[in-house]
Amino acid sequence: MPATASIRREDIRTITTTAELAEFCELAKAQPYVTLDTEFLRERTYYSKLCLIQAALPPASGAKGEAGPAVLIDPLLGDLSLEPLYDLFRHKATVKVFHAARQDLEIFYHDAGVLPDPLFDTQIAAMVCGFGEQVGYETLVKKIARQPLDKSSRFTDWSHRPLSDAQAAYALADVTHLRAIYEFLASQLQKTGRAPWLQEEVAVLLNPETYITRPEEAWERVRTRSGSPRFLAVVRELARFRETYAQERDIPRARVYKDDALIELASTKPLTEADLGKSRLLLRDARRGDIANGILAAVKVGLETKDLPKPAPEEQGRPGNAALADLLRVLLKAKSDEAGVAPRLIASAADLDAIASGARDLPALCGWRAEVFGRDALRLAGGEIALSAMGGAVRVVQVAG
Repeated sequence: MPATASIRREDIRTITTTAELAEFCELAKAQPYVTLDTEFLRERTYYSKLCLIQAALPPASGAKGEAGPAVLIDPLLGDLSLEPLYDLFRHKATVKVFHAARQDLEIFYHDAGVLPDPLFDTQIAAMVCGFGEQVGYETLVKKIARQPLDKSSRFTDWSHRPLSDAQAAYALADVTHLRAIYEFLASQLQKTGRAPWLQEEVAVLLNPETYITRPEEAWERVRTRSGSPRFLAVVRELARFRETYAQERDIPRARVYKDDALIELASTKPLTEADLGKSRLLLRDARRGDIANGILAAVKVGLETKDLPKPAPEEQGRPGNAALADLLRVLLKAKSDEAGVAPRLIASAADLDAIASGARDLPALCGWRAEVFGRDALRLAGGEIALSAMGGAVRVVQVAG
């Protein structure tokens, strides 16, 4: 497989018409998989602006040493409909391979309500195969494809045309090396019997709910220190207004006001534009006009509503919870090392604290995670097993009944 530097601009095919795209996608439907990536901008919009799609096919059957075709698909040039690509996404016989697919899939879902199925995410697969937490594409290229990767075009304006030679080569490398990475990881999953583990994780990416942001739920992502129901009611209404305003105008929510300004507004509860003028954190444009009116209306609703949010209940727990959480951390490290899986993929620190406090409806206790860690975590919490250090390793010891 050629290194990035060997890709010549004249060898890179760019698709700019629907007919060309349809022809390529028909070729892809005859293949077991296609590797894909996107380049986009989101700094100035709420929804990502799709600027480029990259795709590569495996070598034709029997074509030893030859790379399959790889293309750039440019939605900003020519008269191009992406429907042939979406038809490929629906084609069950061809696996769609991405690395860290969430942001890519969000674009396609919001554009056409379609998600690629079946899907293989190499970042998740790499974690399942023991490559560490949220392993980057560059790392996998070096470790699996054993090729250098030029990342000098990583931070670039992908909406600018024409693309430079460096940009085109960089973009194409994101899918050409992905072929070797996919084939290696897919083989490893088959050997270890962990392909179902990957499918459990990919199911989250294929769930449309993953890409839907409801304004009425936006407040749940705002970190606050106060649990006052009235304060939270104002936070809820301010977050709802901000999310709705940003979505309708396709601008970043931070352009309306940032979280720190939202918390300040929920604390000071302004009732007039003069009150808004006293804010230390509110942007100047937000102190008048539609945003100012929206803020004042949201504060009023928050102050008057009888539908008060319920703060998350504090975990009262039982004596020894902190110690139990520490023991669970030790168990998680031992089990993840034994399985060769990134600990964070199995359970987060918050999950461990929740288990120690009695919570049981957690992903860490279900599916393949239960097999690797969850069942023993519950046994440890229930006093059925203990942990022992033997020869420098942590081992599970059955507690005598």
